[in-house]
Amino acid sequence: MARRPLPRILISGNASLSRGRDLARTAADNATDVLHPLLTIGRGLRVLASAGRRRWAATPKDKRGPALFLGAACVLVVALVPYGPLTALITLMAAAAWHGRDRTPAQTGPGEAETERLASLYEALVPYFSIPEDPTPLFAHGGEWDKAFSDYAFDGAGRITRLRIRYPAYFTDGEPSSRARIESLLHAKSGRGREYLFDWDEEGNQLDLNVLAALPTSIAAQPFVTTPGETVLGFTDAASVQRTLPVTDGEETRDAPPVIWRTGPRSAEPHLLAVGQPGSGTSTLLRSIALQALRHGGDVLVVEGGGSGEYSCLSGRTGVLAVESGPAGAHATLDWAAQETERRLIAGHRAREAGRPAPEDTRRPLWILLDRPSVLGHLAAAEGHRDPLALLQVPLRHGRAANVTVVVAEQFDHLELLGDAVWQHTRARVVLGPAAIPQIAEVLGLPPHTTPTAQVPPGRGYARLGSGPVHRLQVPATPDPYDDAAHPVHRQAVRELLPERAHGTTLSKPPRRHPDRAPAQGSSIDASEIPEVAADAP
Repeated sequence: MARRPLPRILISGNASLSRGRDLARTAADNATDVLHPLLTIGRGLRVLASAGRRRWAATPKDKRGPALFLGAACVLVVALVPYGPLTALITLMAAAAWHGRDRTPAQTGPGEAETERLASLYEALVPYFSIPEDPTPLFAHGGEWDKAFSDYAFDGAGRITRLRIRYPAYFTDGEPSSRARIESLLHAKSGRGREYLFDWDEEGNQLDLNVLAALPTSIAAQPFVTTPGETVLGFTDAASVQRTLPVTDGEETRDAPPVIWRTGPRSAEPHLLAVGQPGSGTSTLLRSIALQALRHGGDVLVVEGGGSGEYSCLSGRTGVLAVESGPAGAHATLDWAAQETERRLIAGHRAREAGRPAPEDTRRPLWILLDRPSVLGHLAAAEGHRDPLALLQVPLRHGRAANVTVVVAEQFDHLELLGDAVWQHTRARVVLGPAAIPQIAEVLGLPPHTTPTAQVPPGRGYARLGSGPVHRLQVPATPDPYDDAAHPVHRQAVRELLPERAHGTTLSKPPRRHPDRAPAQGSSIDASEIPEVAADAP
């Protein structure tokens, strides 16, 4: 039985109340700014009135009559003097404004608890930033921490959020191991569970520590403003990239800094490898890539080794050539992909020799998405067949020239099962989920510039494109639309991006090679080995 949607008032009631509270708070702040002079004068008049009552209560009873007579005489004199009442009113308002001013003392330094925390951190750094031969050490037990620390800030809980450390020039800041020791110490002493950014200034002998805000997880899959050949892997910090994209986050539209992966014949990183733990979001990343590829008119092949059916929403859709989860189907699909890559290369080569543009079907992007292919390799070995990953050598080596892109998602426990071709040709790398710094550095080639936390949401990790820097990454929420445990708004966003159901056959597979026969390798390809492709093939 189909579920009846909830009434709109239940879905959007909390959002309406939140907007109402925000509007009321904004109106109150604006009114306070406009009426601030009047509020200050009113507070001063109240102070003066209280002071007058106290003075009158302290006056002896035998002196209250002369005091009243003297006050009345002063009022009469002021009333008779030209501009006297106006002058008296201005004087009274000035006195009220002076006594009603904000007298909260400005904090010029850290509090007692914050000072104790800075002193403790200073003492912990002494063994690393001092040597016995230094006649005037900057770091010494019992020394002054304010000479080494500057530009500090704390949060409401008293933990450090920003700190600048000046260290001696003889510290070996050029050695990664020395930096790692300092970063690990600062991470432990400043508070775990947060992500820290360490910026080393080797010329100025300074280290800046900053606590990074968590990346938003509320951005769902949507039609991103990109050109064909650009794929949004996720979103990162604003200071890491020089481009922003308009995204819909809930009910508002804002600009977010993306991590964009460029593919195609001119790409330096034509293939991608995503690694993570179970539940880290690698399948979400592959679904997001597939939806973006279909939106730009590409053909998609999906090979799922886990057999969980997380890509069943793509089956039968326009542009989706196949969704395979068994060893036989995966072997046939990857065999066809290898032959299709060779066919595209030969067709393009013949077109260039004849002075004609490349055929249209060779310019159409072909995406090969593999999720956990090591499972299929294990099943194939148990049945005595060849590892399907061996068929990826041709698409990986010649995919850029043939407009073929390969995306492989695997878990940390099975990385040793990936072939050398996968490691050599997937120069775009993504690591998702909780992982140690050595694990991240092994995949990306560089350690992250921040301290990873033990608990992260799905789709959270790091990305590195080729020899570029390491970026923090949050993959757009792209759940399986058939998963009832996923957020209904995110599931609906994925449904809206799915292409229409295809009518008829979209793929006519060529005759398969013998399973024991290896695909053509190297740059020399014999055209006689390529079977003819049916007319309705992509």
